[in-house]
Amino acid sequence: MHKLLIISFLCLPLLSQAQQLSGRVQASEKGATVPLPGASVYWSGGLKATAADSAGRFSIDTTGRTNQLVISYVGYQPDTLRITDYAAALTVTLKATQQLREVVVTAGNTQIDRMNPIQTEVLTQRTLAKAACCNLSESFETNASVSVSYADAVTGAKQIQFLGLGGQYVQTNVENIPTIRGLATTFGLNYIPGTWITSIDIGKGAGSVVNGYESMSGQMNVELQKPEYRGETKRPNMLLNGYVNAFGRVEGNVNYSQALSDKWSIGALGHVSALQSELDQNGDKFRDLPLYTQYNGVMRAKYSSERWMSQFGVKALSEDRDGGQLSSVGQYRYGFTNHTRRTEVFSKTARLFPDQPYRGLGLILNATWHNQESTFGLRPYTGKQQSIYGNLIYQTIIGNTNHTVKTGVSYLLDDYRERYVAQPIDRFESVPGAFFEYAYTYPERFALVLGNRLDAHNLYGLQWTPRLHLKYHIHGQLTLRASAGRGWRVPNQIAENYGYLVSSRGVFLNQNVQPEIAWTYTAGVTNEFLLFGKKATLVVDASRTNFQNQLVVDADQPRSLLFYNLSGTSFATSFQAELTVSPFKRAEVKAAYRFFDAKQSMGAPLGESVLMPRMMVSRDRMLLNAAYALPYDKWKFDATLQWNGPKRLPDADESHTHSTYSSMVWYYSPSFVNLNAQITRSFRTWQVYLGGENLTNYRQPTPIIGAADPFGTGFDAAGQNWGPVTGAMIYAGFRFTLEP
Repeated sequence: MHKLLIISFLCLPLLSQAQQLSGRVQASEKGATVPLPGASVYWSGGLKATAADSAGRFSIDTTGRTNQLVISYVGYQPDTLRITDYAAALTVTLKATQQLREVVVTAGNTQIDRMNPIQTEVLTQRTLAKAACCNLSESFETNASVSVSYADAVTGAKQIQFLGLGGQYVQTNVENIPTIRGLATTFGLNYIPGTWITSIDIGKGAGSVVNGYESMSGQMNVELQKPEYRGETKRPNMLLNGYVNAFGRVEGNVNYSQALSDKWSIGALGHVSALQSELDQNGDKFRDLPLYTQYNGVMRAKYSSERWMSQFGVKALSEDRDGGQLSSVGQYRYGFTNHTRRTEVFSKTARLFPDQPYRGLGLILNATWHNQESTFGLRPYTGKQQSIYGNLIYQTIIGNTNHTVKTGVSYLLDDYRERYVAQPIDRFESVPGAFFEYAYTYPERFALVLGNRLDAHNLYGLQWTPRLHLKYHIHGQLTLRASAGRGWRVPNQIAENYGYLVSSRGVFLNQNVQPEIAWTYTAGVTNEFLLFGKKATLVVDASRTNFQNQLVVDADQPRSLLFYNLSGTSFATSFQAELTVSPFKRAEVKAAYRFFDAKQSMGAPLGESVLMPRMMVSRDRMLLNAAYALPYDKWKFDATLQWNGPKRLPDADESHTHSTYSSMVWYYSPSFVNLNAQITRSFRTWQVYLGGENLTNYRQPTPIIGAADPFGTGFDAAGQNWGPVTGAMIYAGFRFTLEP
């Protein structure tokens, strides 16, 4: 899917030869023909090959060595044609295999991108609809690879963990534009409403060099609803969504698109949400969730002609948060406030080549203004970020479509102006870069992608980013993938550790921050097979990230928060096995186990280098998901059970402040289980749903240390926050769709 999105946007081409054979690949569904984009077309023996475009069209160079043309598409019976008239335009209709018909009925929620040499999971709209999915942070409820938790017990900031590392090591893009980075790292997951999302691609390991250098443990790309026109008439396309939960949170969303002409269409995405009810389930006189209001919108337009395609628009967000002690505490309550105003303007332009549909030139531009003001009790924080991003991409082939090349130049500018209490943290970064990526594909069998990029950072000099990705189709439905690559990034001390500021700790910022540099190696196997006569998919993968340099965030001293550069070793090892089975029609069961071993050397300020487990990372996690749908999806049922293993906690005993790291006692949280479930009823244009989260009603008994004296020396709302702060929550909502 990810590859198809790239092709549809950049329209990558095939260089014309002296004689070509053209045609269209399609399938028959419900009495109508539909194109098969990405269908493989090649001469017998793999002499020359190509792939169908988004309309199913293809054009392939002829060869004098054979006249047998093979057309194949995953889930359809391949066809071999003996070509006698090379001038005639072909129309090839493939028949669906019986096995794929079973997949469409019983599964289709989370998929592995079969075309991509990078181990990539694709979360579809069907997956997102299995939970409340009010924003991106709540989109991974049924996913075993990504885990989400609150960063602390006051601010409501969400953080993800992936391959044993924090979310800052995942390059998170929105429509291939780096988005959740910089100051948006803190609350950025809350800024993308779930109903705006059409799909999420989750790639494990270092990503493509085309998208930048910041990908370390993974790369995530979120696709939003487009202003594309569908249907014979010019009536609008619209989705309305409403949501309410037992804690008092309410949300409303609208997606709207309208065709203005054959070439122009416009779209709008709107979101408003609020929580204005105080909740204190553990009786510590602190709000379990902050009060907030958020207004969020996107306006965009699209132009499409035979030779040009362009999208451009603006995003705007306003959010206010108010947490801390209950209002009943009075005038001298410990309060947390945050006010964020964020604006983005973006454009995407592609030059199309109708006669050469696999040649492409694309330009992505984006500018961001992010302003943020916060208070943590009596401590103020202000942050401003201005960023400019540009990426010019060109793709062509070498000889034939077995050999493709992507190359281009990029530019990233970040201007940070931050201040915490009396400490300024200003940084100006200017990073021009160039990249080159070569891909070799042997259809249906082997793919290799070799990428390199060079970036000239104004503060840290020339940086080299090599990446290698391999995919080998062993036999049947058994596929092996492997990758290796280098990634680097400049950390943001406050934004990435925002929750730690809700404490009385002394904050000692690093005034000599160095880039974080890591090598990541991944390998995975995907196998589709029959288990007791039913379709099953097994995915097993492992990864290792080794840091050459890292910003160490040290909260092991109870009264201090220290930032210093790594002196010693830091690594993260992960292993995951996931089995998905369709035991009977319209049912799917998924079981997954994940293992992390993440450690880093601590104690550099005291002249030590002690290898310790990373805090707040569960070594073990298990997930069980079951889904069932009645015919035509009239009723859908979904339930997810998660077991979360123990996590290492910082030492909260103030008497240990001056102890050495080698003599520290390691403390661990208990394990816990939570259950989420949802029921959906579908009508012709309506869907209504009812669900619950944390139905096991498990709550961490004391998420805030020193809650009775928040202005005292022992107050800490983040260092011991390892589990759910709130208990069981019930929600309900609706979706209304108006289509042409």
